[in-house]
Amino acid sequence: MNFELFIARKIRSGGLTGKRLAGPVIKVATLGVTLGMVVMILSLSIGLGFKREIRQKIIGFGSHIQLLNYDYNHSWETNPIKKDSSLVNEVMTVPGVQHIQEFATKPGIIKTKDAIQGIVLKGMGLDFDWTFLSGILTEGAPIQLNDSVKSNDILISAELAKMLHLKLGDPVRMYFVQDNILARKFTITGIYDSHFSEYDNVFAFVDLRHIQKLNGWGSHEISGYEVTIDEFDNLEEVAMEVIFIAGSRIDEEGTMIRTKTITQIQPQIFGWLDLIDTNILVILVLIVIVAGFNMISGLLILILERTNMIGILKAIGARDWSLRKIFLYLSTFIIGRGLLWGNFIGVSLCMAQKYMHLAKLDAANYYLDTVPIHLTPWHLIILNLAVAAISLLMMLGPSYLVTRISPVKAIRFE
Repeated sequence: MNFELFIARKIRSGGLTGKRLAGPVIKVATLGVTLGMVVMILSLSIGLGFKREIRQKIIGFGSHIQLLNYDYNHSWETNPIKKDSSLVNEVMTVPGVQHIQEFATKPGIIKTKDAIQGIVLKGMGLDFDWTFLSGILTEGAPIQLNDSVKSNDILISAELAKMLHLKLGDPVRMYFVQDNILARKFTITGIYDSHFSEYDNVFAFVDLRHIQKLNGWGSHEISGYEVTIDEFDNLEEVAMEVIFIAGSRIDEEGTMIRTKTITQIQPQIFGWLDLIDTNILVILVLIVIVAGFNMISGLLILILERTNMIGILKAIGARDWSLRKIFLYLSTFIIGRGLLWGNFIGVSLCMAQKYMHLAKLDAANYYLDTVPIHLTPWHLIILNLAVAAISLLMMLGPSYLVTRISPVKAIRFE
């Protein structure tokens, strides 16, 4: 049997000579590692969850990539591009592209008996992906679109409904200011709530054919295309492929297409989300340092408590590195047990929050009504390996104290 491992196990169990402090010290050190691991898992999962949820909401309203008319117009009153089935088919062949859909936007004014509000109508075609909107609908149902009849249904947010004193099934009259003031009447068939007021206070969803008629466009004209991809991390790479395809398209009227990613459309929000990564990193580093110093103090106490044993082992020929390995093995036991319990408690808390929504948030301040959780096995593996490696490296310094102990003085040590 490994000599150093045998001695380390004896110390952990409270055996051999000493003042019987090993048990309590090991428990306190293990508890420190456990608590540190729990806090790190919660910090990482909540930070990544918050970033992921906010990002998905922004993408739900604007997609990953937009293909628009190549002009200097940055308002919601867009210049059209022509539908191009060959462009759609070619973009869909790009690795990572998940879906492409047509859309159109039109600013307008909702007027009720006692309120008035400017909004942006977003027109949806038959190819619209309802996954996001269906997930945030609180009342009603998605708009039923078909080829033959134009739908007069409209989806508005809970914020707009509250502001304008509207409810499901109410008629809504909208006005559009251009050469002549145009009016359209819609019926509320669905109310959504994303808890993201920057979008909820702006967007309402209708049949795309209404916007085409209001703008005097033909059935083949739209504001542009929205492209969604499977992985946000691949956004820049996929966008470059889409730019290469779309940039070569010029129709018979000389219209060109420009490509914009969601990070270019909303740079402030994504800049803010990037700061979350920095916050998570700072928290993890601080916790590792605190847990490391807790381990260092515990190891020093264990070495001092076993001074007499160290002296005897040195007297019978044990080398310094062999003695240091004893306490490094002991540190490994403490770290391993702490990580095991920390992972169990941390993951259990994350799963409870993810599926039971125990901790709530004020949606007006945080854009979410519950604490979000996002944690993958890879996150756990990397976190555990990093914590274990850093903790063991921090133990190398204190273990050097063993080499400073004199056998003669140590044997007489009380």
